[in-house]
Amino acid sequence: MDDNHTRSTPYRTHRTAGGTTVVTLRGELDVMTAPSLTARLDALASGPLPDLVLDLRPVSFIDCAGLGVLCRVRNRVKARNGRLRLVTNSSQFLRILRHTELTGVFDIGSRLPEEAAGTPVADSVSASAD
Repeated sequence: MDDNHTRSTPYRTHRTAGGTTVVTLRGELDVMTAPSLTARLDALASGPLPDLVLDLRPVSFIDCAGLGVLCRVRNRVKARNGRLRLVTNSSQFLRILRHTELTGVFDIGSRLPEEAAGTPVADSVSASAD
């Protein structure tokens, strides 16, 4: 990685559609972006019955710290009797989940859920600078 490479905060905003909070993650989910992303997702999952959708389709890289963030938010959502869904069409990410035996842990789809799909995608969370 280039020494001049700078990373942005892994979130800017999120959007809510029909009671579902949709967060589009972009770039890299790694040890550098995990702390701020964890803080933002913890806040979004803090209420009763959180319904979160994490759109991972624009994510270009995820390491064990990124997987840790996903597991943490899943556990927080589940503890509050909520729902977490991941959206990805990355065969590489699905392979990582298989190898780490996390495939059955997450609710995974290749498209946004119907209740969130009709809302314009205006807000996103950037995991790293483009």
